[in-house]
Amino acid sequence: MSLPDDDHATLVARLRRDLMDGYDEEIEMEIEDRSVDEALGLLQASEGERSERLHYFSTLFRLQRELVKLQDWVAGTGQKVVILFEGRDAAGKGGAIKRITQRLNPRVCRTVALPAPNDRERTQWYFQRYVSHLPAAGEMVLFDRSWYNRAGVERVMGFCTEDEGEEFFRSVPEFERMLVRSGIRLIKYWFSITDDEQHLRFLSRLHDPLKQWKLSPMDLESRRRWEDYTKAKEAMLERTHIPEAPWWVVQAVDKKRARLNCIAHLLEQFPYHDIEREEVELPRRERHPDYVRHPVPPEMFVPERF
Repeated sequence: MSLPDDDHATLVARLRRDLMDGYDEEIEMEIEDRSVDEALGLLQASEGERSERLHYFSTLFRLQRELVKLQDWVAGTGQKVVILFEGRDAAGKGGAIKRITQRLNPRVCRTVALPAPNDRERTQWYFQRYVSHLPAAGEMVLFDRSWYNRAGVERVMGFCTEDEGEEFFRSVPEFERMLVRSGIRLIKYWFSITDDEQHLRFLSRLHDPLKQWKLSPMDLESRRRWEDYTKAKEAMLERTHIPEAPWWVVQAVDKKRARLNCIAHLLEQFPYHDIEREEVELPRRERHPDYVRHPVPPEMFVPERF
């Protein structure tokens, strides 16, 4: 369908505006990593800072296009993918997960972030509550913390006994081998930050009203027990790094680099390729002379304050 030049220009402008609105979503997410004043200050950023941010966004959008191809390949070929994200509090796991899932279909790629187990779940086989969230064919599941809670917070905070901790270390390699034998591709990431960096991020959350909800009493206690968590992490990596499901450590002091490096590495783990799609043609809307669109009563509209 051809359009007059003026209509065509208007359509292109509207499409561009819609595209930029999608890109703005990433910029809005960036504000989560800064105070409001810092975010507004980006508008007056130096040329070098603007260039660095432009490089970050252009690289991220390129990688996200590849993630869409990966998603189509997973769905089209019936793959089953599980990706675990572990790390200290404020290590940047959630930010990386958001950038991975941001452009993907939630029916194909979903995130699982389970709360603490309830009384009933505490009496179950330890892995039982995680099993129900595993993927079917054509699905990717990202765990924002996983069964490795037992190797970290539960051991450090005394939420499990020594015997339960040892049983976990005996069981988890066999559990993961069983998942892999069943056809699940299991990838495990540990986001690594320094003592100083966690301290800085906790201070940022403490003094920003928009982030204070992220600081729980457990987070604060984990800060005090930094060395205990280090020992727990070292034991976890040593005892659960298996050929069928190795650990991958993401250097996460720089959040943006961590996201890009993690996504690029994730893409390299699969022999994905373009999935052919049938060409889609937008159908003409049917128009009927007897159709009348009834007006909406004014009192039903949300006030336009902005």
